[in-house]
Amino acid sequence: MTEVVIKTPEAIDKMRHAGRLLAQVFQALDAMVKPGISTMAINQWVDNYIRETLKARPASLGQYGYPYVLNASPNHVVCHGFPTDKPLKAGDIVNIDITLEKDGYIADSSKMYTLGEVTPLARQLVDETYQALWQGIGAVRPGNTLGDIGHAIASHARRHGFSVVRDYCGHGIGQQMHEAPNILHYGSPGDGLVLREGMTFTIEPMINQGSAKTRTLKDQWTVVTKDKSLSAQWEHTLLVTAHGVEVLTLRAEEAAQLNALPQPADSHDR
Repeated sequence: MTEVVIKTPEAIDKMRHAGRLLAQVFQALDAMVKPGISTMAINQWVDNYIRETLKARPASLGQYGYPYVLNASPNHVVCHGFPTDKPLKAGDIVNIDITLEKDGYIADSSKMYTLGEVTPLARQLVDETYQALWQGIGAVRPGNTLGDIGHAIASHARRHGFSVVRDYCGHGIGQQMHEAPNILHYGSPGDGLVLREGMTFTIEPMINQGSAKTRTLKDQWTVVTKDKSLSAQWEHTLLVTAHGVEVLTLRAEEAAQLNALPQPADSHDR
């Protein structure tokens, strides 16, 4: 594996800026994702907003040949879904995954949206996947390991009767969208790479209602659950600080989640 890049203070400042801009995209998008809109329309709006309003670059477009600005993954789509002209409808759940580059550094985040009245099981899946993400974030601090992160995520998901997708993972991020290390969403406490101050990476658990098995569609991008059960995903870009974690793509409505994290006695830098 390529060596992990420890970010300089200058690089961290640029990543913070990119992360704040990406959070702004989601906050502007919140009012748009509702029944009747298509994910292609969302894609076109996000493209314009990132370029024209934020003067940044949509980093997913063209990455590995990907033809769109974002991934739109509704219902049983696990990840990497292509935007389409099909309108979203009441009862759908959909993950919108967006990357943004500003001044040479990339931020990556995704959010689940529920449209109208969704089933209780769909609501539970979305909510517990979000809590699994935050369990993983809470395990990020110097001296902990990647296994600690994965164990925290998988334990939460399984406790609520859901399965953790193993085919895809989080990743280091910075000037490149995908850097070392890979961040698995399962593992054993104490196993794997030890976290160090200055590391930046994503945590992005994909949690399924049924089996964890997936398959890729003929477009070679869209990943779906093999049993057609619902899937949910949330993602943030993170920085390992001297005493804990900073969520670089934190959105305004998430202050309560951040404040609920365990607080080391000598740390105030989350």
